[in-house]
Amino acid sequence: MIEFVTQPWSWWFSGIVIVSIMFLLLYFGQSFGFSSNLRTICSIAGAGKVNKFFDFNWKSQLWNLVFLVGAIVGGFIAKQFLSNGEPVQISEATIQTLSQYGFAAPQGAQPNEIFSWQSALTLKGFLVLALGGFMVGFGARYAGGCTSGHAISGLSDLQIPSLVAVIGFFAGGLLMTHVLYPLIF
Repeated sequence: MIEFVTQPWSWWFSGIVIVSIMFLLLYFGQSFGFSSNLRTICSIAGAGKVNKFFDFNWKSQLWNLVFLVGAIVGGFIAKQFLSNGEPVQISEATIQTLSQYGFAAPQGAQPNEIFSWQSALTLKGFLVLALGGFMVGFGARYAGGCTSGHAISGLSDLQIPSLVAVIGFFAGGLLMTHVLYPLIF
């Protein structure tokens, strides 16, 4: 069984699972998105006493918190028990492009030049992570949701604001990849 689970699965299997989950969520009047969990966690912690945005019935979002915990536990299980320890497989063209920016071929899931303690404790590494985290958090709040919420749930619900947000996410990704990465690295 472990051998079956650890093998690469076809892209269409993920599509079927996502479509099934989205159908169920839409059927039961729910929407999907990871960033909404931050609002729920703040509400549980009592932020609703300070700000009306966090004053809502957080118990109606317990299913989403279970999904969040499941994603964390699932990631841990996959890394600790189902991973063969090989680095992420990316194309040679991507490795060549990354080497132009000073990144070595990946030895794990993330580039060590950004996602390691040694890098994070440098001024440049700290600023990249802090500003990147701020921009992701601000962007998710400003867009009214995260990439998963808009791209999966919002587009499934045929919401025009989600289409605009997804176009913005892709444009931002292209801008970061082709303009800002070369400037930063």
